[in-house]
Amino acid sequence: MRQSQQGIYLRSIQLLRDKVPSFETYPFHLKAIQCLDKLAFHPKVTYIVGENGMGKSTLMEAIAVGLGFNPEGGTINFNFSTTPTHSELHHYLRIARSATKPRDGFFFRAESYYNLATNIDEIDKGEGGPRIIDSYGGKSLHEQSHGESFFSTFLHRFNGNGLYIMDEPEAALSPFRQMAMLSRINQLVGRNSQFIIATHSPILMAYPDAVIYNLTTDGIEECALEETDHYLLMKQFMNNRERMLQELFLDEDQSEGRE
Repeated sequence: MRQSQQGIYLRSIQLLRDKVPSFETYPFHLKAIQCLDKLAFHPKVTYIVGENGMGKSTLMEAIAVGLGFNPEGGTINFNFSTTPTHSELHHYLRIARSATKPRDGFFFRAESYYNLATNIDEIDKGEGGPRIIDSYGGKSLHEQSHGESFFSTFLHRFNGNGLYIMDEPEAALSPFRQMAMLSRINQLVGRNSQFIIATHSPILMAYPDAVIYNLTTDGIEECALEETDHYLLMKQFMNNRERMLQELFLDEDQSEGRE
């Protein structure tokens, strides 16, 4: 693991293994959680990657909730709840922070972003006080395309000197916007910000001088971008598109033949 550096807001998390009631029940039965001991975070950008079902969102949610964020996203000041489905994992994490506290913070969760946008509109319908939406660019997030509303948050609401926890922020972003997101991350890192990002995007996980943790059925391993399945599969597909399509369609035909 990399050593913590001065200026980092979130240093590490550690699973309190002796407190876990059972590793046979959710979410502790997930292999990545079963193998979790201590996870150190890079002072700039840390990526959490892996296939669906490996526990990325569960882990990101636990980190965010353990830090005081709303399970459905937003700043620490948001307290709305649509459906309380978050796991109890945060109760079993020891979170190590630095003496320096972030001035800004946000838990961005693509899965429940619609609920966040709705809550902002509902609050702003009330009387008095500045509108919340003004800090997101001034235009209702529901009145923008999905990708535009995502990027409005990144561009306007993220102010720097902040800790930003992001779960699949690329979900509504085109490849061009993903590259623009990398540029925005770099700007904010230059303003003393720290990012923890769960993603499937090889573009988004390309930030230099970052740590990538890959969640697999064997546990958690640190790796380089070029070693991730996301990068390797995308490269293989683009370099051998015709052959891979033939194999995919052949497998599909054979599957239909067995029905």
